[in-house]
Amino acid sequence: MREPSQRISRRALTLWRIYGYINTGIVAIIAVAIIVLTTLYSWPLWPSFVIGILFILEIIFSIWLIPTVKWDRLRYEVSDQEIEYQYGLFIVKRTLVPMVRVQHVDTEQGPLLRKYRLATISISTAATVHKIPALDEREAEELRDTISSLARVAEDDV
Repeated sequence: MREPSQRISRRALTLWRIYGYINTGIVAIIAVAIIVLTTLYSWPLWPSFVIGILFILEIIFSIWLIPTVKWDRLRYEVSDQEIEYQYGLFIVKRTLVPMVRVQHVDTEQGPLLRKYRLATISISTAATVHKIPALDEREAEELRDTISSLARVAEDDV
C-alpha cells in the first residue's frame, strides 16, 4: 500500500521537543516535591527511585522518541478527489476525506507555531475536523486555498 507523499515541516520536530521539555519540566517539579516530602516526613525511599526512573523515561519518550516517530509517520496528500492523511505513533491510521465532504478549511497558529513559522490546517466536514499540524506557513496557506478551490469544484459536480 502506497503511503501519502507529503511530509510536514522538519521544524515540527523542534517544536514537539520543546513541548517535551515543558512536560519534562512539570514532571521534574512533581519529582522534586515528592523527594522533598520523602525527606521531610521520613517516608520510604522507594518512591524517590520510582520517580527518578519515571523522570528518565519521560525525558526519553517526550523529548526524543515520540516527536521522532510522530514526525516520521505523519504524512498527507491532496488530490482532486480526496485528502489522504496518515498519522499515529504505534498504531498508524490513514484517513481519506472526499472533497465533496469538505465544508471549510482553516489555518491556526499559536505562539510557538508562529515563532517557528508553522501553521496547523483544519479541514472540517459535517462529522468531524481533521488537522494536519506543523506545516510551513506558506505551504499551509497554499494548501488551504487549494483544498478550498477543489472542494468548491467537487461541490459543483454533485
